[in-house]
Amino acid sequence: MKTLCGIDCAQCELSASCPGCAQTGGRPFGSDCMLAACSKRKGQQGCGPCSGKSCQLKEQLIAEFNALGIADMEEVRDLNALAGSYINLEYTLPSGQTFKLWDDARVYLGNQLCKKGSGRCYGLTADERYLLVCEYGPDGSDPEIVVFKRRTAQ
Repeated sequence: MKTLCGIDCAQCELSASCPGCAQTGGRPFGSDCMLAACSKRKGQQGCGPCSGKSCQLKEQLIAEFNALGIADMEEVRDLNALAGSYINLEYTLPSGQTFKLWDDARVYLGNQLCKKGSGRCYGLTADERYLLVCEYGPDGSDPEIVVFKRRTAQ
């Protein structure tokens, strides 16, 4: 599968059902892929060469996640392209109302890290405007928002 950013999509669990970003103009699930969008903007406002392994956007987001200073979160070393439908957990307000923060059709950058001294995990997700760190149990159960903030470096 040919990609715009050079990342190897064969490693993705959704690759069998994904039409690819090159064939869809950077919109493999119907909405933008962050890495494809970045690749299209090469050389523009903070967007440098992107080749899956070396990407200024990923490096900036990693630095922003690490700067949050969450004491029991491992250091962020990498981010992966993740389909919104895969990472878009449903949160419950005290009133019982539920909501989601991301678009199921987009591809975001994120990762899952173990919470030190716990059986829970941290889920990290970012787009061009926001950073999200949530904490959850097995298979995304009982998710809680730890940090949801507007990015300062864009």
